[in-house]
Amino acid sequence: MNALAEEINPALASRRFMSGNEAVARGVLESGARVATAYPGTPATEILEYLGTYDDIHANWSPNEKVSLEVAIGASMCGTRAFCAMKHVGMNVAADALITQTLAGVVGGLVIAIADDVGMSSSQN
Repeated sequence: MNALAEEINPALASRRFMSGNEAVARGVLESGARVATAYPGTPATEILEYLGTYDDIHANWSPNEKVSLEVAIGASMCGTRAFCAMKHVGMNVAADALITQTLAGVVGGLVIAIADDVGMSSSQN
């Protein structure tokens, strides 16, 4: 936040401007999630990068989307709130884990963020 904006409107001093991915990461933290996983792929990469800056959450990269989702599922089955992020084509890789999980349910809560690349700037559609 720059000083000029605060000078023009003092209410902005208590606010923070964030990108969409940074806001998602903040929401994950404030929701009480303690485990976050992802497979790097734009436009979802930055979510875990921001989560990695917080001390209260265990954030880790996975070798692929399926493993990432399985780690988050495991945490949620143990009673921990968990988060998993990937780009839209990655859900094809993680589909087996997702379909199987629908039968078992979760205990701690599980959120899966699928980032879509509408303009095809970094992936196929």
